[in-house]
Parts: sequence; C-alpha cells; structure tokens
Amino acid sequence: MADQEFLPLDFNSVQTVPESHLWPDSEELSSVIDLDEKISLPFIDLLDDGASELLGRACEQWGMFQLTNHGISKTLIAEMEEEARRLFTLPAKEKMKALRSADRVTGYGTAVISKYHPKCMWHEGFTILGSPANDAKKLWPSDSKRFCDVMEEYQSQMKGLSDRLIRLIFKFLDISEEETMKLLSSTGDSGKSYTALQLNSYPPCPDPDQVMGLAAHTDTSLFTIVHQVCNDGLQIFKDRASWVPLSPMRGSFVVNVGDLLHIMSNGRFPSILHRVTIQGKKVHRFSLAYFYYPPPYLYISPHCKPLSESPQAPLYRCVSVEEYFTMKAKNNGEGLSTIKI
Repeated sequence: MADQEFLPLDFNSVQTVPESHLWPDSEELSSVIDLDEKISLPFIDLLDDGASELLGRACEQWGMFQLTNHGISKTLIAEMEEEARRLFTLPAKEKMKALRSADRVTGYGTAVISKYHPKCMWHEGFTILGSPANDAKKLWPSDSKRFCDVMEEYQSQMKGLSDRLIRLIFKFLDISEEETMKLLSSTGDSGKSYTALQLNSYPPCPDPDQVMGLAAHTDTSLFTIVHQVCNDGLQIFKDRASWVPLSPMRGSFVVNVGDLLHIMSNGRFPSILHRVTIQGKKVHRFSLAYFYYPPPYLYISPHCKPLSESPQAPLYRCVSVEEYFTMKAKNNGEGLSTIKI
C-alpha cells in the first residue's frame, strides 16, 4: 500500500465504508467468535498479600488479567478520558496538523500494525513518548497546557504502577533482585523514556460488521496496561481455537503480557493474540494503552526456572530489545518465531 493510504480517514464525513476499509473476505472477521459468552478475566487486587502468586498464575493461564486497587485515581482517569475525547473530536483537518511523519513515532496517525495488512483499520491514534508538548501545540496553539499536564501526570503514575507490577511478576518467576534492579534503574536513566502512551479512537461506523477496529496482534512490550472507556470490543484468541469477547469490569485496568515478557518467562507467560472489533453504528470507543518496555540497548533472555529434577531448556536466544523490534517489523509483526532456538 502507498504511504498516503495510511492517512487516517475523516470519520465524521463518511456515509459508507470505503473499499480501503472493507474486510469482507478476511480470516480476521470469518474466524469463529463465541458471541454468546463473554469471558471475565482473572481479577488481581494489587493490595492482596498474595498478589505476586496471583499475577503469575493469571499470566501463565491467560496472558492477561484485570487489575483492581491499582492506585490510579478516578479523577485522573476521568481527566484522561476527557482529554482523549477532546482530541479525537477535533475536525479532521485540525488533527492532521499533528500527523506523524514516516521518521517519527509520536503524534496523530494510524496504527503501527497497519503496514502488515492489505486493508485499513477503523481506528485513529495519538502516540506520546514523554512530553506531548510539541504535538499538542500543533492542535491547540494557545490551549495545550491542560492536555500536556494530564498526559504527563498519567504517564508518571503509570510508570510507578508498572514498576510495582514488574517486581511482583519477577518475584513469581524467581528472577533475582539484582536483575530486577538492572531493569528498573535502566528504565529511568538519563531522563529517557522507555514507555509509550497510545490514545486510541474507534469512531462509530455505518457498517461495523465489515470493518476491523484493530487487527490481531501481540504487543512487543514487557506488558501493556489498558483502560477502556467503552468496555465492549476487545477480544482474545483463546486456546488457539476461536476469538472470544471479553467483559472487563469498569474501573479496572486490563493488563496483557507482551513479547518481551514472553521471552523472559521462556514461554510460560503467553504473549496473547488480541484484537478490537467495532461495536454498533453509534458507539465511539476510546482506550488508553500504556506500553512498558526495557531500554533498547538491554539484552533479554529466557529465565529458565528448574522444573522438578530437570532444568528447562531455553526456547529463545538472547536478543537486545532494539534487535527484537527490528526483527519483528521485518517479519510482518511476528517476532517470536525469529529467535526460537
């Protein structure tokens, strides 16, 4: 597809779904979906004394869980929702002022995974690494401070939450405090950001059954923390059998394992395949996704915890974060198979 075909659609002016966004013959939409049953993911209370064990078991069995008592205030989350809505309800020509160029990852645009698919997705996004000031000023030349303050405060609090989660997860995997500190200290060095915040918008669609909100993919992160403003739409590919819709509880975060944690756990924690479908003709769905990464120069390798009398052999070779990103991009979004031993 040509680069211009990756430009976000002017969703407000669309009366019918254009050919570029129709997925009628795709396996994505024809896969078996159990619409009669919505799965409730495991709930993990972060204040539970046994949170480490509960987190680990949920990651093993599901690759995803719901997090409660996470410490992020309802007020801040409501402010994030309000700012995301303010951004995505701007006229298309205004949003395009912050369009990210081919050599940048921040700003307004389509999903990164768009390049791996022949059809466009019913989605628009806004990516933030650190301060969003430069891009926000393009949208609101004299009124961007509130947006920036809210986004930066959310990122700061999510970084603290992520550090707590990785400690509990590494404890379950029996990864040493030394290794844990190596990761935690490196994620904050020199003021650099190794996290990303993605605001997602899935606008109302005149024919929702013929489009895809976000195509099937795995995240490259250690893990991703997602807040959904509208709960319906997220689905996982369960037991390699069918797509199953989820029913997250309002107020909880959905946390899913990414490829890098899959590698570090030596496959014990599956990096689960997930997607987003469009729900109804009038529903405008938003989500806030926070991606937690190690720094690009860090090398990761499987931590092979002995099982019974026999030690477990590593399934993946040691790889730097930067190298893994590159290999996954070159392999159309599939990275784990490229480093299998």
